[in-house]
Amino acid sequence: MSVSSPAAALGAVHTHADEDVLCIPRTTIFPGAVWHGLVTRGLERVLRTIRAASEYRPRHLVEDDPSQQQVIPYCIVHHPEDDTYLLTRRLRHSSERRLHNLYSLGVGGHVNPGDGERFDPIVGGLIREWGEEIICPARATASLVALLNEDSTPVGRVHLGLVFLVEPEYGSVSVRETEKLEGEIMTLEEMRRHYLSMESWSQLCYDDLVAGAPARAERSPLVVELPPAP
Repeated sequence: MSVSSPAAALGAVHTHADEDVLCIPRTTIFPGAVWHGLVTRGLERVLRTIRAASEYRPRHLVEDDPSQQQVIPYCIVHHPEDDTYLLTRRLRHSSERRLHNLYSLGVGGHVNPGDGERFDPIVGGLIREWGEEIICPARATASLVALLNEDSTPVGRVHLGLVFLVEPEYGSVSVRETEKLEGEIMTLEEMRRHYLSMESWSQLCYDDLVAGAPARAERSPLVVELPPAP
């Protein structure tokens, strides 16, 4: 699934059986009461905590273990030229069977050991996933805008989202793995009709976008320049 880009140098894609993924203990990231939804402040501190206390664990051992939060860079694509977004739907061949046929505002995935060979692991995972999942003719800027936790679903309980707003310099994006995803470019108003069929993470992010998330990108503690993904 890798492409000819800097992402290709970050390591091969593993199957679930032998894939190691970046995790952080739940009690470390939530030392007090566990919150639900999006957190938009203190993101720099969260990044320091993840970098200091996370470690790689076999995915098959943590996939149903809420004591370990699997770190997921989660990219929301925004086209500033016409204020549109990429909305995808997971098809039957998608690897995450628990999310089949649901709509998603975000693309992304787990962070693997190879992602830390040339970059900070979070940055490396972000670049690799972008190249694997998206076709984009231009460079793009990814800005961390929120931390996401959602415990109401089995998938949400074991994952921790780092929400990035990604804006291409020009043009629009499309999905690469069309056997797993279908994508459409829409305004927030147009995609409102799909709200009840969105993944829980995407519903939270949609509400945040309506509330003005793009304006926070200018104050992001982590900004990553993504290469074109031809």
